[in-house]
Amino acid sequence: MLAPLLLRGAILSPLKRPRPDAPLPSSRPTLTGVRPSPAHLAAYSRLCGYRTPTHTLPLTYPHVLSFPLAMRLMTTRAFPLPLLGLVHTSIEITQHRAPTTADSLELSVHAAHLTPHRRGTEATLVTEARVDGTAVWTSSSTYLARHRTSTETPRPPRGSNGTPLPAHAEWPLPADLGRRYGAVSGDRNPIHLYPLTARLLGFPRAIAHGMWTAARCLAEYGTPESAHVQIDFKAPVLLPSTVTYAADGPAFELRSSDSNTTHLSGTIR
Repeated sequence: MLAPLLLRGAILSPLKRPRPDAPLPSSRPTLTGVRPSPAHLAAYSRLCGYRTPTHTLPLTYPHVLSFPLAMRLMTTRAFPLPLLGLVHTSIEITQHRAPTTADSLELSVHAAHLTPHRRGTEATLVTEARVDGTAVWTSSSTYLARHRTSTETPRPPRGSNGTPLPAHAEWPLPADLGRRYGAVSGDRNPIHLYPLTARLLGFPRAIAHGMWTAARCLAEYGTPESAHVQIDFKAPVLLPSTVTYAADGPAFELRSSDSNTTHLSGTIR
């Protein structure tokens, strides 16, 4: 159950003062013998647009399986960023081969480093999924704690020439999407749940989970047995809203349908 961890994270958040030179915890939470529940896998796949049933796990599903480990790490006193209001800003996934429903997974998460950001401090968390001691899936995620900074450190753009990609689909996103994805993923960060809880943390309305937008785009794109994916979450997706999925070659993006805002950009190879 993640509720005790969420409560612990909420209690500790006001006590933390994030800064890029803070020490990181050395612990590496690990789970062994992990196999997905068929019902949970089907619910996740339906919500994110993956085809079901299938014997291989969706490319983003190991992230959900390992989320309790990330929560365990981020809610320790040693983790320097507050859990409340933490924003997922990027993810890089390398899948050497798709894990299957028959695999017994060993999952581990560790904090790699902190980086100054123009809006605060980012932490990088690395996740590994192993089968019989061999890494089959790894990811590197950055999470931003927003706070006042004294210097401008803009993040360099990744692989975009500024030209909009051709549109392929338009998706209306309901107001309760954050609550529905939170129920499946366990990520019940208040910024995703209700307008009031989001406003308390600096957002005008609830925002969609970055990992839902990533999963939905990858489900639409289709992913091979082995793949390397790079995704940047550029702007929050306010709920409710309508978004446009666009793709060309290895590149894809998610845009607001009523403005020029790019919410997500990524590549898959």
